[in-house]
Amino acid sequence: MIETTKDILYLVISFVVLLLTIFLCWVIFYVAMILREVKKVVFDVRKKIELVEAVLTTLKEKIEHTSSYMKLLVESAENIVEFLKNRKEEKTGKKRK
Repeated sequence: MIETTKDILYLVISFVVLLLTIFLCWVIFYVAMILREVKKVVFDVRKKIELVEAVLTTLKEKIEHTSSYMKLLVESAENIVEFLKNRKEEKTGKKRK
């Protein structure tokens, strides 16, 4: 089987190629696992960003609705104050007579 030094060289080269192949497979496996974890992290971050966006959108809508009602509330308060002011003037006018 092993008759010359050339045979030993081929045997060593084949063993080295085998080890190199095993090492490359191991590296590819770990790179794939790292990329898998990165994908999971990106997915989680994307979900969190969508959640924050939804909360901000809801908050914006609530603020917009509140501001539209705020105008109505301010006008109502002005009318109430004016009514009470007129009522007070009427009462003081009746007392003076």
